[in-house]
Amino acid sequence: MDFEKWQALGNDYLIVEKRALPFELTSARIQSICAAHTGVGADGVLLLSGAEPPRMQVFNPDGSEAEISGNGARQAILYLYRHGYTGAIQTAAGELRPTITSPTTCTVDLGRTRLQSDDYPGGPPDGVGELRAGGHTWRFQHVQVGNPQCAIRMTGEQELEDLDLQEIGPEIEHHELFPNRTNVSWFTTLAPGRIRARIFERGVGETSASGTGAAGAAVAYVCQDGSSPVTVVLDGGELEVDVREDFALALSGWAVPVFRGTVADELVEELRAVE
Repeated sequence: MDFEKWQALGNDYLIVEKRALPFELTSARIQSICAAHTGVGADGVLLLSGAEPPRMQVFNPDGSEAEISGNGARQAILYLYRHGYTGAIQTAAGELRPTITSPTTCTVDLGRTRLQSDDYPGGPPDGVGELRAGGHTWRFQHVQVGNPQCAIRMTGEQELEDLDLQEIGPEIEHHELFPNRTNVSWFTTLAPGRIRARIFERGVGETSASGTGAAGAAVAYVCQDGSSPVTVVLDGGELEVDVREDFALALSGWAVPVFRGTVADELVEELRAVE
């Protein structure tokens, strides 16, 4: 079982082509593969299949499948670029169209975002709501960018940095308002067109970077009279999100390979035994 490991702003994925898999990728197998000490170790698995357009499936380290990943999409796009393909890729959230800007950078057209969706079924047309978690009431902006985002604006950078995301994040991720769970981003304004964000990903936990999390925060910022494009400063680095007047999004950033590898026969046999 051959794979490549890529990373974008510290968010690392194993890229596997379906034809190289000796078994089906079940939830338990994904958890075993992503395990840091007994598996290969990663924030998730990107499974590529088909010809044109190729299909990308995104699996979280807890074994669940996500509709889309902004960082994962750039990794898959640039992986395919190095293998001679530069077109669109298909995801559970729809088709993504890239513009390759260098061997390590690209811009991805994420399509139009929505403020009202089945992921927040009781939400108003503007997607604004309130919830109670961690002993606090949080005013949030729901954003559907192919996956659900709950973006929360903080008053200042210190308040943002003081947050314990591991304590607060799970309660919001699993809140009753969000039947499919939600990703959560907390953000604050640094300067016009520049925000700082911290991300708690559904099925992952606190992460150094999230492309769709950055997009959700950027949309919330623009909805509150912010300017676009938006530079989003994450723990792992910066991404640029262009929020257009029709709420179409373009995400720009980098991704690089880390190493190629082959899963040892012994681990493959262990994975075969896992259902």
